[in-house]
Amino acid sequence: MDDARAVVVLRVTDAEASAEWYRRLGFTEEFRHQFEPGFPWYIGIRSGDAARLHLSEHRGDARPDTLVYLYVPDVDTLAAACGVTHIHDNPWAREFEVKDPDGNRIRVGTVPASRR
Repeated sequence: MDDARAVVVLRVTDAEASAEWYRRLGFTEEFRHQFEPGFPWYIGIRSGDAARLHLSEHRGDARPDTLVYLYVPDVDTLAAACGVTHIHDNPWAREFEVKDPDGNRIRVGTVPASRR
């Protein structure tokens, strides 16, 4: 299973607005799907090769208030792009946390060089 990948499905109420919000974190849209007009949207987004999220308006796909942890090479640059001013220095990572429009928690961190 060396080529296995995990994808986190997040419950959202407005997939388009959520996709726009995640663009601020560096994600780009990979695909979007709707069975027919008036049905819920399902949008796949990604950041590089490692991070993929699926934003689903389908009620049964996921639970609200999920926590996703993203490791990034430079937490400070991303925090500045998101308007975050409070970054926590912990022994395991320098990190910040934000909530998407639906209350899903996104924690972003960079592992200190001494722990790599």
